[in-house]
Amino acid sequence: MNANQADSLRALVAHALHGPGLADDGQRALATRVVLDTLAVGVAGASAPFAAPLRQLLPAWGQGGPATLLGAAAGHWPAPSAAFVNAYQIHGSEYDYVHEPAVVHPMAATLAAALAAWQARSATEPRWRLGGRAWLDLVSRAVDVAIAVGLSARQGLRFFRPATAGAFGAMAAVCQIRGHDEATASSAFGHLYSQLCGTMQAHAEGTAVLPMQIGFNARNALVAADLAEAGISAPAAVFEGTFGYLNLYEAQGDLGPSLAELAVRRRIVELSCKPFPTGRATHGGIDGILRLRAAHAIEPARVREVQVWGPPLIARLVGRRPYDDFPAHYARLCMAYVGAVALRRGHVDLADFVPEALRDPDTLVLAARIGVCDDGNPDPNALLPQRVEITLDDGSTRSCALDAALGSRERPLADDAHWAKLRHCLDFGGLSAVRQQAFIAAGGVLGDLADVAALLDPVLAPLFDPATGPATGQASGSANESVTGSVPGDQARPPNAQP
Repeated sequence: MNANQADSLRALVAHALHGPGLADDGQRALATRVVLDTLAVGVAGASAPFAAPLRQLLPAWGQGGPATLLGAAAGHWPAPSAAFVNAYQIHGSEYDYVHEPAVVHPMAATLAAALAAWQARSATEPRWRLGGRAWLDLVSRAVDVAIAVGLSARQGLRFFRPATAGAFGAMAAVCQIRGHDEATASSAFGHLYSQLCGTMQAHAEGTAVLPMQIGFNARNALVAADLAEAGISAPAAVFEGTFGYLNLYEAQGDLGPSLAELAVRRRIVELSCKPFPTGRATHGGIDGILRLRAAHAIEPARVREVQVWGPPLIARLVGRRPYDDFPAHYARLCMAYVGAVALRRGHVDLADFVPEALRDPDTLVLAARIGVCDDGNPDPNALLPQRVEITLDDGSTRSCALDAALGSRERPLADDAHWAKLRHCLDFGGLSAVRQQAFIAAGGVLGDLADVAALLDPVLAPLFDPATGPATGQASGSANESVTGSVPGDQARPPNAQP
């Protein structure tokens, strides 16, 4: 191995273990919002398609471990199994935060692995505590690692980057929680790379295994840590080696620029919140359709055609057509379907991907009139700008241009919209009102918590039978639950949320 071939790995490991945390209260408030949103989306994911079959598989993979599942599914599981299912639940509804320039959803793998590692260490070291500010800092450093890897890309997506780059964020989180030194962490990264997976074929076909690929890598981060701690050797030239990440997964990739910014940029504050539970590549089209619908009082029956113009990645990712009995995972990545929902209903939410909604004949007729066009943008990873044009039955057109996506730093969601999304996810996942109150109260003071368990326990404690799942939209907890001893109710609201 060339002496320089491990330089990138050393830099990423050093940042994960010793890098700067969040700089100020403003950054901590933004990071808190990301963490709360991700956990709530994971709770909603307990009702996602195939979440119940995954839970039914868990007993065959081992029982009685230290970890539990978001959305309060009953049972205690080995940490790798819980990390796998929780990552699937976080990304399974396509509702989790995304870093648009990197085309990476870093929180699914990172937070799922962190939750499992935290529960495992808490079980073996009962007196160990992790405070809220420390939790935010470790998650932030892990996201820095994932986004640095994602930004190394110089070509379009060949592998599923939320899984492949997100895996390194998961590894960074696990190494921090388990207290690794640099040698052990470097070995863990090598073991993780040896298990890395994530094919774009799953995306092209819109299959349920697409978000599971993030889960595979969250699970693999826990396994990699075990292998490293056992002293088993692993590759060191993870990125620059002949068969390293930058030669196989991201051909012609370059980590140099993002490594140079590790000390000065906290990537978690650059993430975009997803206002719709669909692929981010559909959000420009949905946003444009909703704008035009509202501005011109457009009735769906008058629409002759809708065209969404965008970079090549948009057509590649979401230009697919509906077909008979297409599943929810496919629909979330189908501009025609989600655009039709937006035109008809004036919004797109989790209920639009249940089987009854997917078979609605009026929505499908309208979807046949919606298309996606490549605008020739030379950037293979660009999601914007986009333009939406609606042609009406009299031949007239209405159009709008979008240079920034709703939920991005340039166009952030309003506080009340964040609050509404959080509540919608918790309700959809069937979390009881009492547990919602405890969770949001702790989130309101996350940076000051002496023990992050006050935030995490309400969304992780087992409450329902894994074979049946939660009663969607209904309280799944006991009528006798109490929040005695929790953070006072007058703080039971996300940071900066409006009354």
